[in-house]
Amino acid sequence: MQRCGDVYLVTGGNGFLGQQIVKLLMKEMENLAEVRILDKLMNQDFVQFLEGAGYSEHLHFFKGDLRNKELVQRACRGVTCVIHSASVIDVWGYISKEEIESINVEGTRLLLETCLQQNVKSFIYTSTVEVMGPNSRGDPIRNGDEDTIYPITLKFEYSKTKHRAEQLTLRSNGWLLPNGEKMITCALRPMYIYGEMSRFLVQHLDEAINNGDVLVRSSKKEALVNPVYVGNVAWAHVLVAKAFKDPENIVGGQFYYITDDTTYMSYSDFNYKLMKPLGIQIESHLKMPLILTYFIAFIQEVFQFLMSPFFKYTPKIPRQLITMLNTEFTFSSHKAYKDFGYTPRYSWEEARQRTTAWLESILQERRDVVKKKQQPCSPKHPK
Repeated sequence: MQRCGDVYLVTGGNGFLGQQIVKLLMKEMENLAEVRILDKLMNQDFVQFLEGAGYSEHLHFFKGDLRNKELVQRACRGVTCVIHSASVIDVWGYISKEEIESINVEGTRLLLETCLQQNVKSFIYTSTVEVMGPNSRGDPIRNGDEDTIYPITLKFEYSKTKHRAEQLTLRSNGWLLPNGEKMITCALRPMYIYGEMSRFLVQHLDEAINNGDVLVRSSKKEALVNPVYVGNVAWAHVLVAKAFKDPENIVGGQFYYITDDTTYMSYSDFNYKLMKPLGIQIESHLKMPLILTYFIAFIQEVFQFLMSPFFKYTPKIPRQLITMLNTEFTFSSHKAYKDFGYTPRYSWEEARQRTTAWLESILQERRDVVKKKQQPCSPKHPK
């Protein structure tokens, strides 16, 4: 039996960002009938949290792959608004181009086409600042906005596929649904997202522990960026969902950069700011001049190309990642404030405290993991 009220589908709802979106939908949305989560994995801790908070009555899980047509059709049936936060993130080259394309682009295409068939009126796409760059030359952007003109030359397959999926989403705005209404779509471009449960922060913490509690400096200090707290990104999604309910909304067909008041720093100095209270230090300067780092990366990429017919080799750090980590790239979210009233829900100080407290809670666990990896395997003796 169809419930009376709005039904939201969050793809990737068990993920880093998706969990925060689901929690806020439960707390903030009026006339809420149901929140559905479509994800390949079910996080049992998250499920228990939602059940303990009394949300189980309004929750429905669809476990499986975004590329499963039958599953997507069932998940979208009767839905009011889709928030599409699921994607494959890879800036190292570990995952094949075909896999990233099939999930990030074709998965989005299938979801949009299903929304059209199922009369789903609203669709929010979680994009990324990386659809803008930085370009391969490392041209900087200082306090850019949605009108900033920039020579884009995307190199990461991740960035390319996110850009194509974003364009699919925005071009779908105004599609005529079978019931005579028109679909409304919007894309959000958050900066680098940080906060509790960030797997990238875990990787940097492990790296520091493995290096004697010292972070490896991979960014020059002048390469300023403005990361954004996960709770604020989730809040922006909820505000857009609310804006969709206004017949006079102006967000349809638009994209928006999402930022907050997190202090401008380089990526390396940002990690240090979060981890310094844990006793973690950072290298004072880059290990070698950037030009030499680029050259070594170039040699590795040539080797990767030459060996590709025989075996898979992935450079430790590709040139484009070096460029990204060492390019000033900052934006503002004035348009989001103007069009749908976005202001950060969490201050930089609160976001920093929350994130550092979480890192402290997992510190010993990560030390144990790193120590175990460092131990040599014991030789097996025949009986």
